[in-house]
Amino acid sequence: MQRTDRTPQTIEFKGTTLPVVVVTLRSLQADELARAATGLFGDNDFFDGDAAVLDLAQLVEVPEPDWRRLKQVFKAHGLNVIGVRGGSEELRYGAAFAGLPTYAFNDRPATTTAARAATASPPTSGETTPAIQVDPAPPPVPTSTRTPTLFINRPLRSGQQVYARGGDLVVLAAVNAGAEVIADGSIHIYAPLRGRALAGASGAAEARILCTRFDAELVSVAGLYRTFDGGVPNELAGRAVQVRLAERADRDTNQLLVEALSTD
Repeated sequence: MQRTDRTPQTIEFKGTTLPVVVVTLRSLQADELARAATGLFGDNDFFDGDAAVLDLAQLVEVPEPDWRRLKQVFKAHGLNVIGVRGGSEELRYGAAFAGLPTYAFNDRPATTTAARAATASPPTSGETTPAIQVDPAPPPVPTSTRTPTLFINRPLRSGQQVYARGGDLVVLAAVNAGAEVIADGSIHIYAPLRGRALAGASGAAEARILCTRFDAELVSVAGLYRTFDGGVPNELAGRAVQVRLAERADRDTNQLLVEALSTD
């Protein structure tokens, strides 16, 4: 029998699609961005080593930043900045010199809701534009593909994460503090929600979160966040709750509504 030796190639190329978080900046001051990021994500890692591209399109006539420190700001929250997009030629040149290449724009349709962030307190009429806008953008699922609903029957402990890519997520056990559930569609939790829930992760503004007992750390629909660092308000704590987006009457944006549900 003839023996054939097959030596592995030193380099192999394989096509793949990886989710990239787009971070829109309205400031390049590292201290200001650090404060804004801490307000959004707290003091701990919010992301799990995700790749990130800094969108510079909103910046006009700003001084050259300390790119190394900017990368450290986002690294502290679990984001690995791999490049930039948009912005002036001078900014892109400076970023490239710092090891951050420029990536082409590939935006979603205009109907997609961009990610924003909100604290537990409702925004006031005098609210200023945030310095950071984060767009968690997993690859969109083709509309012709129907993804079955993902069911989770076990409790989720701190540090565990479940992602229902392209469909809905149904959880039949507790989502404990520090755990995270994510879905491109809606999330249904027939148990206590004590951790984080992010619906509409790929931009579906019609997605919702429904749970039978609400004690969440953070909820999000299509990237619009609300945190509960100071605790859930008394009128919502321990109750059946629905989280959804609704258009603001006074401006062309959405607001995140967290509403108690009647189960009678």
